[in-house]
Amino acid sequence: MSRPLRIQFPHAVYHVTARGNDRKAIVRDDEDRNRFVQTLADIVEQYHILCHAWVLMDNHYHLLIETPEANLSRAIRHLNGIFTQAFNRRHHRVGHLFQGRFKAILLDKESYLLELCRYVVLNPVRAGMVQHPRSWRWSSYRATIGETPAPAWLTVNWLLGQLAGQRNRAREVYRKFVNEGMKQGESPWAKLKGQIYLGDDSFLKKIQHRLERKKDSEIPMVHWQPGAPSIEDLLNRVAKIYGERVSEVVKPTRRPSEARQAAIYLARRVAGLELKAIAKIFGMGYTGVSRRVGEFARRSEKEKWLGKRIREVMDANVKT
Repeated sequence: MSRPLRIQFPHAVYHVTARGNDRKAIVRDDEDRNRFVQTLADIVEQYHILCHAWVLMDNHYHLLIETPEANLSRAIRHLNGIFTQAFNRRHHRVGHLFQGRFKAILLDKESYLLELCRYVVLNPVRAGMVQHPRSWRWSSYRATIGETPAPAWLTVNWLLGQLAGQRNRAREVYRKFVNEGMKQGESPWAKLKGQIYLGDDSFLKKIQHRLERKKDSEIPMVHWQPGAPSIEDLLNRVAKIYGERVSEVVKPTRRPSEARQAAIYLARRVAGLELKAIAKIFGMGYTGVSRRVGEFARRSEKEKWLGKRIREVMDANVKT
């Protein structure tokens, strides 16, 4: 099973989410919800984190946090671990509460944090649980707009400071900003790159310099490449290097060409597409995709010329 790349540095900003095992509930009643909020407050204080926004749903949570001390992994593992222990004790159960590892998107604070502060608190509305975020007690929305006192562990100054200089005016602008978001259908994740990055090209270049490239087969290749090419770009690169047309590369054949196998491998390991998406592009079963990716990966490690050919594909300059 692959594991995500964790990029940690002082004052990095993340969108963090964790879901219940098998999409089951992580809270059953308000006592559980209060326990989660208190645990979150304790973790924010203990690890000196800045929490800009949060929402607790029935089977998952969302956090927007900033880590002045580059300690994301320790903090979230502690949060999930402490809450799981409390939940299990109360409900007389054992085992994991959360599904696998938490997900963290590294984002450009200046470009995306404000938008995500709206996105996070609108989760209950999108889920059809309430008609307006003020009706959902378990988020940062009401504290941010001043309807309830903001706890010391919630950071509202940055968010409100982006909207107006005067606090009451900023809160009113935020209310309108969130209301406008209820009418918009576009998701901020449409601009996600490399599965774990949200930012423009200059942001991605800065992140690239922070990456310490280590050989780790458990981390998807796409995570190591903030500016990873799209599947369309990859197909054009493969076609150029192998001297084939894109239509030939994606066409199902009884004996797939080297170009087709390389394209399938790159679609998974570089573009980071899901198996079903790759299967649809190449007209094959998703189990076959997984098998071919594994076979090609083993070959490229053993046969130096094949690894060199993949590097040529990645370095190719094509016009799309």
